Amino acid sequence: VQLQASGGGLVQAGGSLRLSCAASGRTISSYAVGWFRQAPGKEREFVATISRSGAITSYADSVKGRFTVSRDNAKNTVYLRMNSLKPEDTAVYYCASARTSWGTSVTREYDYWGQGTLVTVSS
Repeated sequence: VQLQASGGGLVQAGGSLRLSCAASGRTISSYAVGWFRQAPGKEREFVATISRSGAITSYADSVKGRFTVSRDNAKNTVYLRMNSLKPEDTAVYYCASARTSWGTSVTREYDYWGQGTLVTVSS
């Protein structure tokens, strides 16, 4: 099972990016998918999650109202739309496939992880 996160890059504060998480070797339509991030010198933290069907989403307080997670199960892909980016959003962003069909912020509930994509927000 491989998850490929892409779409990161350098953007100015206030800008937008859309990250993609493409899966191979596993039909992630049966599982929830989460996005996490890790800034330099900090622990990995939860960003957002989406249920198997896409009907239920959940966000960290720090990104609520700015980030939107969505999925296209036909394409086996999950997206993270990030608007109004701030310098404190700078991090490596990871997607992960959960053990369950419902979303969770608990890292140990995710069993497959992508390699990460770097997002840098300049002030």
